[in-house]
Amino acid sequence: MNLITQSLDLVRNPKNTRWLAPLLLVADAVLCGLVIWKVPYTEIDWKAYMEQIEIYLKGEVDYKKIVGSTGPLVYPAAHVQIYRVLYSLTDRGRNIQLAQIIFAFVYLLTLAIVMQCYRAAKVPPYVFPLLILSKRLHSIFLLRLFNDCFAVLGLFAAIYAYQRKQWHLGTFLYTTGLNVKMSLLLPLPAIGILVLQSLGSREAITQAMIVVQVSVGYGYPFRYQAPSYFARAFELTRQFLYKWTVNWRFIDESTFLSKPFALGLLAAHVGLLLWVATTRWIKPSQRSLRNFLKLIGDEAPDQDVVARRINPDFIMTTLLTAMTIGMLCARSLHYQFYAYIAWTTPFLLWKAGFHPIIQYALWAAQEWAWNVYPSTPISSMTVVGALAIAVLGSWWGTKDEFERVNANGSARADHEHAE
Repeated sequence: MNLITQSLDLVRNPKNTRWLAPLLLVADAVLCGLVIWKVPYTEIDWKAYMEQIEIYLKGEVDYKKIVGSTGPLVYPAAHVQIYRVLYSLTDRGRNIQLAQIIFAFVYLLTLAIVMQCYRAAKVPPYVFPLLILSKRLHSIFLLRLFNDCFAVLGLFAAIYAYQRKQWHLGTFLYTTGLNVKMSLLLPLPAIGILVLQSLGSREAITQAMIVVQVSVGYGYPFRYQAPSYFARAFELTRQFLYKWTVNWRFIDESTFLSKPFALGLLAAHVGLLLWVATTRWIKPSQRSLRNFLKLIGDEAPDQDVVARRINPDFIMTTLLTAMTIGMLCARSLHYQFYAYIAWTTPFLLWKAGFHPIIQYALWAAQEWAWNVYPSTPISSMTVVGALAIAVLGSWWGTKDEFERVNANGSARADHEHAE
C-alpha cells in the first residue's frame, strides 16, 4: 500500500516536475538528434523563404515584388529578420543539416519554456510526457523548418513572462511572435482582458502601445512601402485551398469555399470568445460584463485585490483557451498549425478534469488525426472534435475553480489590508 501511495504521489504531485522536466528534456534532445540523423528532410517552404530573403537582401522592400517558388512573401517583418539570420548562418540556405540543428535548439528552448509554464501552473507530472511524444510536432520543427516554430516560441515565452508578472517583457515577446506570423492575433483579446485586470486601464494602454511600437519597429525597413507591407503581412482576406485543409475535409468543397461558411465561422469565433470571456475570463474582477467594460476608462478602486487573483494557472488557461477557440473556428488549418495545438491541448484536457486515461486517449486521437496525410473526413472530424472537447472541457472543468480562486484571493487581500 505504501508503494502504491508513493507511486501515485510520483505522478500526481506537481513538485516532482522539478526533476522530471529536465529528464524529459534530455530524452527529447536525444530524440531530436536521431530524427535529424535518420529521417529524411522534407522540402516545403524553406527554399521559398530563402529565395524571398535573397530578394530582400538585394534591396527590394516592396512585399508585392518579394516572391519565392511558393508565392509572395506573406509574413510580417520579424519573420524576415529571423530568416535573414538563418540565410547567413546556413550558407544562403544550402546547409540544410545546420538549419535542422538550429531548429532543434529552437524546439528544445521552446519545450523548456513550455515545461516551465506548466510547472508554474502546477500541472502534475503525468501530463508532461505528452509534451515530448508528438511525431507531427518534431516534423514541423526538424523536418519542415516552418516559421510557426518561432511564433510558438514567442507565445509561450510571453506566457511565462506574464506568469512571472513581467508584463512589459511578455508583451514584447508576444509582439515579436505576432510579427513572425499573424496567427498570434488569436490570443490578443485574452491578453487585453488579463492586462486590464492585472494592471488597470492606464497601464493597459501602455501595453497596447508596446504592441504598436514594436510592430512598427519590426516593419521599419518597409516603411516606404507600408501599404504593400501591411496588405501582405497582415492579410485577413486570404483565400484558402480545400486540398490543404486539415480541419474541414468532412464538408464538401463548395461549402468550404462559400462566404456563408466563412461568416458562420467568424460568428462562432466571436460568440465563443464573448461566452468564455463573460463566464470565465472576467471572473477575477467579480463584475458583470457591463460593469467590467467600465474598467476600460476608469481605474478600479479594488485594482490591487483583482490583480492578486490573476495567478499563473489563470493566465495560462485564459491564453491557451483563446488560442484553441481560434483554431477551432479557423477557416482552414494546415499541418504546421499543430505547433500551436500540440503543447496546448494537454494542458486544457488536464484543466477539464478528465481521468488521465481519457486525457491520453484524446491526445492520441488528436495526434493520429494530425499525422494522416492527406486529411480524410474522419481525421478532420477528429481534429475539430478534439479542439471542441478541449475548449468545452476546460470551460466546464473550471466552473468552480474561479470562485475558489476569487474567494481565496479576496480573503488573502483582506488579511493583508488589515495588517
